[in-house]
Amino acid sequence: MNPSFIKWIATGLMTGALSSCHFLTMPPAPEPSSTLVQRNTVAKYNPERPPEVQVWMLADKLHTGMVFPYDWLLESGFNPPQNFPDCKYVTLSWGDRNAYVNKRWLKPSEVFYAIFMPSPAVMECIPIHGNVAEVSPHQQIFMKSIPRERGPYVASFLNHCSVTDSSGKPSIAGPSSWGNGVLIDSPQSYYFPRICNVWTGHALEACGAEINPVMSIHRDLIIKEIEQNGFTQVWDGSGLKQ
Repeated sequence: MNPSFIKWIATGLMTGALSSCHFLTMPPAPEPSSTLVQRNTVAKYNPERPPEVQVWMLADKLHTGMVFPYDWLLESGFNPPQNFPDCKYVTLSWGDRNAYVNKRWLKPSEVFYAIFMPSPAVMECIPIHGNVAEVSPHQQIFMKSIPRERGPYVASFLNHCSVTDSSGKPSIAGPSSWGNGVLIDSPQSYYFPRICNVWTGHALEACGAEINPVMSIHRDLIIKEIEQNGFTQVWDGSGLKQ
């Protein structure tokens, strides 16, 4: 294998573990569950709604994440956090609980633990009220319209990524790293090879994309994957309006 490629992958893994901006990786999306869908009172589709919805993938220099229309998630059966604000979109990401809660780079010993030992994880859930590009101007943004009927698959995947409390709502671990969002305790663990960007690949699978998990470890690889699945770049990450 090309040494430069090995160094490229290793750098991505180590920097991803050091950064407080982890995106947890998850198993493939489970089939929609009627029990999960019934948690929300607006689980049925409105036939007057458009047959497709727009979804986005965000990518900075190392990590990727997803943005979904919030009303679409709710009508599909997504179980939102208690008192989560009404919003236009919601961005979700996963990662090492210690990194997210403490909002700092990890110590060398914590890096080793995060990569090689299963560590507690959280799901970060942040409301977006405006244009996606205006909220994340320094990230590359890719968009695709997908069938509205994929909603229950996405909602079921997300619901299986959160621990619920006695009231049936997601258990809150603390405030989000930015925005007016929350960190939700996850039943999943963070460790290699279930590291950043692989979760995004599974979320994309729930949207109906064909993703190779191995090819979603590095952000450059997953970008190639989504472009092959019909996603187009709608924002260049320059911070300037196109």
